[in-house]
Amino acid sequence: MNALPSPPAPPSARVGRSFARNFQTYHANARLQAPIATLLARRLQHHGAPSHFASGFEFGCGTGHLTGALRARFTFGELTLNDLVPEAAGVARAHGAAFHPGDIRHTPWPDRPTLIASASTLQWMRDPAALVARAADQLAPGGWLALSGFGPQQYRELSALGSAAGAPGLCPPETLAAPLEGFRIHEARGRCHRLWFTSAQEVLRHLRATGVNGAARAVWTRARLREFCDGYRARFEQDGQVSLTYHPVWLIAQKPAA
Repeated sequence: MNALPSPPAPPSARVGRSFARNFQTYHANARLQAPIATLLARRLQHHGAPSHFASGFEFGCGTGHLTGALRARFTFGELTLNDLVPEAAGVARAHGAAFHPGDIRHTPWPDRPTLIASASTLQWMRDPAALVARAADQLAPGGWLALSGFGPQQYRELSALGSAAGAPGLCPPETLAAPLEGFRIHEARGRCHRLWFTSAQEVLRHLRATGVNGAARAVWTRARLREFCDGYRARFEQDGQVSLTYHPVWLIAQKPAA
């Protein structure tokens, strides 16, 4: 069965268009991304990060889940946000932050921030470790990293049915920590969570509402949709509901002082 064809991974522009189309629905429908952002900020605080950062930089800020969680726990002399989607500028304004739009791989970064943070973004990079290495290089001595992405078990149900909805940079937490030679790795962990839906069509609606299907180019005919839903239900139904697996991975680390 091949319910969803598997083309090459999309350019960032196509992923950006998917998130832009669903920017207004993302915040309320991000049932796992929101608690992941809160977890990241909470673990940063737990490991002894200072209550005040002279300069913070968050890339992939989206609708502000992590921004709000950080603001609730820390203060900033300066805060700069980035996102691929220009609509995220409103999040920056709401938090009194500067905004640098664009692909984080090609956008200028602030000079020597004391915190670099990002939630649920690294998975969109073909080489997430390379972006972690850049963050490590840009970070001020003694500064902190708080980063999360998704691991290899992300959307395992969709992958089992031939989906191309998975992001190109799914990786274990060890991959994120690997470039951080000399850093103190406070935490590099991951865990799987399953969300439950009444039908496979509800799963598809959830993916559309959060924009995370930007990596897939599926042409849905009525027959193809029926085949997909029947296969999903046959393999992943329990007690009248079907599952969708999320596999968040995260990293809390500190750069050595000069």
